[in-house]
Amino acid sequence: MALVASALAPPAGAWSHHDARPVFRPPVDAPVTDPFRPPEDPYGPGNRGVEYDTEPGDVVRAAASGTVVFAGAVAGSLHVTVDHGGGLVSSYSYLQRLGVRVGTAVDQGAVIGVAGERLHFSVRLEGAYTDPAGFIGVRRVRVRLVPL
Repeated sequence: MALVASALAPPAGAWSHHDARPVFRPPVDAPVTDPFRPPEDPYGPGNRGVEYDTEPGDVVRAAASGTVVFAGAVAGSLHVTVDHGGGLVSSYSYLQRLGVRVGTAVDQGAVIGVAGERLHFSVRLEGAYTDPAGFIGVRRVRVRLVPL
């Protein structure tokens, strides 16, 4: 018998079979207070990420390695966006203070900022918001025995 192992398949078109889909770590040690709730239409209500119950001053860390492509203010609040390659980006919103600049290469777990009263964490794949929970955790490997 031969042993065949394969990682769970990434969304179509995101990575080639040679690339490994990143496994994210939670950006903070705080409970989720509002999970991902996709809107019914592009302008409808919902939550395009997850909200964490942070305390002002909690350290926010990069969920996965990548390059900072945005770090600054939008509508009076601070945000950081990290490009992980393959059309995958993560964003960290409502920060109290930034810890990175555009162009910074970050490793998983690197400090990217300090949380305000809450942290909104979102993930986009090829521009579409997707549930961050699908990326957080341990890589699962499916093993199947096949006859020779």
